[in-house]
Amino acid sequence: MAATNINLKPAAGYLLLEPEEAETRTASGIVLPDNAGEKPQVGKVLAVGGDEVTDGGTTRKSPVKVGDRVIYKKWGGNEIKISGKEYLFVKFDDILAVYNQ
Repeated sequence: MAATNINLKPAAGYLLLEPEEAETRTASGIVLPDNAGEKPQVGKVLAVGGDEVTDGGTTRKSPVKVGDRVIYKKWGGNEIKISGKEYLFVKFDDILAVYNQ
C-alpha cells in the first residue's frame, strides 16, 4: 500500500510511521523547550510492507493496518526526513500496541 502523501512503500516486514509531535506544554501550562523531553513513541501507520517471511519459513502478516495509531519500541526504527518532515521505518516486531484514544 502506498503512503498517503509520499511515494514510499516499505520492504516486507516493515511499516512506515509518522511519529506524533511531542507535547510542548505541560498540563499546568508550562511551556517546554524542544530539547526538554523525550520523543513520543506513538505514531500513525502510513504504509505497510508485504508479509514477512521468518527464518523458519513461516509467513507473518502485519499486526496493524494503514491509519492505525501505534506505540512502538523506544529505540526501534530508522528515521528519515523528506521535505522537512520526519518519518520512521519500523519492523513489525517493533510494534508494542495499537493505541486508540
